Amino acid sequence: MANLNHFTVNWNYPTAVKAGVGRIKDLPQLARSLSMHKPLMITDPGLAPLPPVQDTLELLKTAGLPCGLFHQIKGNPTGQNVIDGVAAFKAGGYDGVIALGGGSALDAAKAVALMVGQDRPLWDFVDEGDNWLRIKPAGMVPVVAVPTTAGTGSEVGRASVITDEGQHAKKIIFHPKMLPAVVILDPTLCTGLPAKLTAATGMDALSHSLEAYCSPFYHPMAAGVALEGIRLVKDWLPVAVQDGQHLEARMHMLVASSMGATAFQRGLGAMHALAHPLGAMFDAHHGMLNAILMPYVLKANQPAIDERITALARYLNLPNASFGAFLDWVLRLREEVGIPHTLKSIGIGDERLDDIATAAVADPSHGTNPIPFTVAQYHDIAHAAVAGLL
Repeated sequence: MANLNHFTVNWNYPTAVKAGVGRIKDLPQLARSLSMHKPLMITDPGLAPLPPVQDTLELLKTAGLPCGLFHQIKGNPTGQNVIDGVAAFKAGGYDGVIALGGGSALDAAKAVALMVGQDRPLWDFVDEGDNWLRIKPAGMVPVVAVPTTAGTGSEVGRASVITDEGQHAKKIIFHPKMLPAVVILDPTLCTGLPAKLTAATGMDALSHSLEAYCSPFYHPMAAGVALEGIRLVKDWLPVAVQDGQHLEARMHMLVASSMGATAFQRGLGAMHALAHPLGAMFDAHHGMLNAILMPYVLKANQPAIDERITALARYLNLPNASFGAFLDWVLRLREEVGIPHTLKSIGIGDERLDDIATAAVADPSHGTNPIPFTVAQYHDIAHAAVAGLL
């Protein structure tokens, strides 16, 4: 294992990032630098009783920063979760948010920090047209983001994905100032993550970089970030799954996750266009959905991305670099880390594929897919993923 002191660094891209083993100790000082005197920690119910949360609360308390705790959040956070979080924030008289957890907790926390000072409902701020201009930036409170999984990269994102339960749809809430003020990437907080979740979240990180890399939009900086993010997943996700205590692997995967979310300023694609409605309708894990869908979407996109994927295969030093070599690597990686091959294996059948396909075309991620798939094409891709037809 490398000298871990090498990874103790401060970056300012795309926001202030404090990376390294044990950097959680800097949280009290960072919170104070943002004028937090009584923050609210937002996390998920599974993590709330565990050491990453409880030890961090004690750290803040010892430093003279009393911190509340809110954890009523679903795996796919809902509008009601955000409303409840805002109510808890106001009832406790808090002045900032510490988002600690996986992507669900971070997305919910960012939405709460947005909504505490708004006078319009959450869905008025869905990322369509100029809706973000309706937001009152002065009503937002600062966020320190502390990811405990390496997948969504929500810690460096300017949006939250929130489920509208009434419409059974995931919606993106966006404002440039939703980007957390400070991020702590501390691999010690990830060591308790089970292998299955390590795999699913790590494949989510891969999906972000991969779809960003394949996007037809011109953004060479994001494409370069995506390229290296994919390499980090290739080299370190199997290690992190096999040995959850491997701090170097955990550190590299945290970085790969942030890189994926930075890269997808270039756009996403059909994996996410399908995963969003599938997650909303079946309440399935987002990273797992992307992991299962990945080879089927790659195959469908092949006519538009063959040359680009061949270049990626060369960068990854895959033997006989080609589209086929890369697809084979994806399939091997999924098998190695325990990702199932079909949607059917996680309880999703053909019964709602018409609705899924229709929603996929309407999803914002559809607009940056290399091929503008039709509803019928999305239906075919989803059916292939259900049945394992590759």
